[in-house]
Amino acid sequence: MGFATTAIHIGQEPDSATGAVSVPIYQTSTYAQEALGKNKGFEYARTSNPTRLALERNLAALEGAKFGFAFASGMAAIDATLRLVKSGEHVIVSDNTYGGTARLFKRILSNYGIEFDFVDTSEVANVEAAVKDNTRMIFVETPTNPVMIVTDLKAVSEVAHAVGVRVVCDNTFMSPYLQRPLDFGVDIVVHSTTKFLNGHSDGVGGAVVLNDEEDANWIGFVQNSAGAILSPFDSWLVLRGTKTLALRMEQHDKSGRVIAAFLEDHPKVKKIYYPGSISHKQHELAKRQQKGFGSMVSFDVGSLEAARIVLESVKLCTLAESLGGVETLICHPATMTHASVAPEVRNRLGITDGLVRISVGIEDTDDIIADLNQALDKVNRES
Repeated sequence: MGFATTAIHIGQEPDSATGAVSVPIYQTSTYAQEALGKNKGFEYARTSNPTRLALERNLAALEGAKFGFAFASGMAAIDATLRLVKSGEHVIVSDNTYGGTARLFKRILSNYGIEFDFVDTSEVANVEAAVKDNTRMIFVETPTNPVMIVTDLKAVSEVAHAVGVRVVCDNTFMSPYLQRPLDFGVDIVVHSTTKFLNGHSDGVGGAVVLNDEEDANWIGFVQNSAGAILSPFDSWLVLRGTKTLALRMEQHDKSGRVIAAFLEDHPKVKKIYYPGSISHKQHELAKRQQKGFGSMVSFDVGSLEAARIVLESVKLCTLAESLGGVETLICHPATMTHASVAPEVRNRLGITDGLVRISVGIEDTDDIIADLNQALDKVNRES
């Protein structure tokens, strides 16, 4: 079964009770039981809900996994995944990971005895060198947010599995349409469903998908016990989104390439970060590992003042946190998505005050280019 067919049909079968083609929103907190110890497969909505279950089946199928779990946010999904690690154990993390992930690891989970080392996972030798006797997990983000560094998933998985370590990949930027980490040996995939999976900027959620039954049982136990579940309505919104995921990602990818090419040639842009550009040092790896390059593009205009002019001058592009919606979103990582990262760390990673990140939407590319062009043209005149 092809990807688009899977997206539309797995977990999205017509409702058995009514024949409804759209999965119903089962907006209930509890379920009537026929007798003591006898129910219809559902007891309490924190534990399980038919709408959420449909989404979990759908997301697992899209990633080629056996098990899926939907959470209230991408961060809740990552937090639940880290519950596989115990106090006294060690985790290796991509050093250019999302600011919220770094904040969770450094400022919360490290307080409970989990040790974290942030390394450049794009160099497999760095991963090998960071492995310790107590290492239990390697957490990678590829491409990274926001400077689009690519990690070789197959190579890192081989290093990890040689010493009995799990590999987790945040696949939010690519979606399962453009990248399937499990195919390269990754053990667990996490997503912010808020982004491309939902695709319409109208719901917050997260997901964990995996194949190992023992780990899946523990993730399910954590989901039920901690209760950071995705609501029925938000589950339905993501199911609505995945039906068009293949079409949307095709257009996101095409548009991303066009906008990246425009930015790379613009005289006001100092540097561009986009795996689809032949100037990207991991362009060939991205071609092998990904079906496409996506629509996340970052570019440096040289200073905070120049970035401010661009961000406050755009009219079609929306200045906002988040990404992956049908509309083009633009942001300033240093003061928005990565504000919690120490300035010296941001600068080392390339997250400068002049860096702008754009999530290219599916509007007409001529309109996006016209908007960016008029904003960039103001840089010299106003700065």
